[in-house]
Amino acid sequence: MPKTAITILGAGAWGAALKTLAQANHHPVTVWSRRGPLTLAESLAQAQVIVVAISMKGIPAMAAQLQQLELPRAAIIVSATKGLDPDTLRTPSQIWQTTFPTHPVVVLSGPNLSKEIEQGLPAATVVASPNQAAVETVQQLFASDCFRVYTNPDQIGTELGGTLKNVIAIAVGVCEGLKLGTNARAALITRALPEMIRVGTHLGGQAETFFGLSGLGDLLATCTSPLSRNYQVGYQLAQGNALPEILAHLQGTAEGVNTTHVLVDLANREGIPIPIARQVHRLLQGRISPQQALENLMDRELKPEACDLR
Repeated sequence: MPKTAITILGAGAWGAALKTLAQANHHPVTVWSRRGPLTLAESLAQAQVIVVAISMKGIPAMAAQLQQLELPRAAIIVSATKGLDPDTLRTPSQIWQTTFPTHPVVVLSGPNLSKEIEQGLPAATVVASPNQAAVETVQQLFASDCFRVYTNPDQIGTELGGTLKNVIAIAVGVCEGLKLGTNARAALITRALPEMIRVGTHLGGQAETFFGLSGLGDLLATCTSPLSRNYQVGYQLAQGNALPEILAHLQGTAEGVNTTHVLVDLANREGIPIPIARQVHRLLQGRISPQQALENLMDRELKPEACDLR
C-alpha cells in the first residue's frame, strides 16, 4: 500500500510496539511525548493517521489540546487506550468521536502484550469502526507475517472487551497469588466472560464480539501472563502488599484499577450485575481481604449457569 504518515501520541511500551509494527511496513512514523523535542503541532502537521497510545487519565486533556489545533483534514484517529473516564463514564473512542465528529475513529484492541510484540512473536488484534474504509486502512498499516489484524464494525464492543478484562485480570492475579489452583482460575475466567458481556451489551456492544480476540482473547492473555500489569496488581495484593506501594513500583499504568472504580459507578447507575468486579472494587478500597473476596464469591446464591448472560 502507499506510504502513510503516522503520528503516535505516547512513547510508552505500547506506543513503541505500534511504532515497530508500522515501521516494519515502511511507513514514516513520528512519535510524540511530553519529553520529546517536537511540539504537538509539529508532530501532527503531516499525519494521515493519529494513533493515541496514552493512559486513560491523559485522554480528556489530550482531546482538549488537539481541539485547539487544526488536525490534518480526514486524518484517522486510532484509539489504542483501554479504560473508562471517571468524570463522564465514557470510553476513549467516545471521547474522540465527540471531540472530532468529522474524523474517522478506529479502536485497536486485542491480546497484545507489548513486550512479546517487540520481540516479534506472533500475535493478532482487532481494528473496529463502523467506517469500513478507515478500518481497512488501519488494518493494512499494522498487518504483517507476525501480526494478524482483523476488522470488526462493533467499535464499542471491541473497546469494552479490552477495557473490562483488566478488572478481571486483577481478580485472577489474586487467585494466583493465593495459590488457589488451576480449577479456580478456570472457573473465575469463565464466569467473568458473561459479566463482561452483560456490561458490554447493555452499553451497545454485540455479544459475539466478546467471544473474539478483543474479548475472550485479550481476557486469556491478560489473565494468564505475569507480563500483565493488572495481573501483577492482584498477585501482589494477595501477597499482602499495599495498593499504593504496588502502583508506585509498577512499570506503566494498571488501567484496571481506575476502570474498576468507574465500572462500579456505571453499574450502580445502570443496574448491571457485576459480582466479580464488585469484589475487586472492595478489595482495591481496602474494605476486604483477598480471602474475604473469595468467600463472598463462593457464598453467592446457587443458580443455573445459563441465566447470567442477561
